[in-house]
Amino acid sequence: MGGMNMKMKRLGRTGLSVTENSFGALPIQRLTRDEAVSLVRSAYDAGINYFDTARAYSDSEEKLGLALDGVRRNVVISTKSMGKTRADVLRDLDVSLQNLKTDYVDILQLHNIPALPDPEDPEGLYAALAQARQAGKCRFIGITAHRLDVALAAARSGLYDTVQFPISYLSSDEDMQLVDVCREHDVGLIAMKALAGGLVSSGTAAFAFFAGLPNAVPIWGIQRESELREF
Repeated sequence: MGGMNMKMKRLGRTGLSVTENSFGALPIQRLTRDEAVSLVRSAYDAGINYFDTARAYSDSEEKLGLALDGVRRNVVISTKSMGKTRADVLRDLDVSLQNLKTDYVDILQLHNIPALPDPEDPEGLYAALAQARQAGKCRFIGITAHRLDVALAAARSGLYDTVQFPISYLSSDEDMQLVDVCREHDVGLIAMKALAGGLVSSGTAAFAFFAGLPNAVPIWGIQRESELREF
């Protein structure tokens, strides 16, 4: 591991220990394969151990798979499915596993859901997560949402290990409730858009904000080596 001394955070009840600054792999779909592999390896060498991707991010999963081949056991990987049925989600997951060159993901998330699925529906999305976990294809399950009510309901439900939601130091007090609710229920909180979609120009202020939130793990969308060095 490289020179950066990264602090670790416990990702809620998953018990996973992840680097306080983790890697959002959406932007690497815009890089060439070689650039992406080099960037992800640099992140790994710098000590970053958590990488978040999604089936919907074109070839992001494949690039992560190539970059992390051989060090899979040392990292935490999460991905997401936008599948609308149980079968869709399980099919997506099989493609994700193939792309990522692994037989499991650490966290499988339902991608940007508008409402929580019915956990009792045997053909529903929750059934897919439960089935994937039972089969050992994922260790933990979660959701990502842009709607606060959905994120809060997921955190309170006891059914999900993680919740991913946009949190930044520009977040409203209302959005910040989610931090407390996740802490109360021991749900891992993964913060997307941690730079508020580019509105936050100062990385330093953003890092300081998250340093004060022991249960929120930001995933930074990293596209360039210079950004990685700042982290």
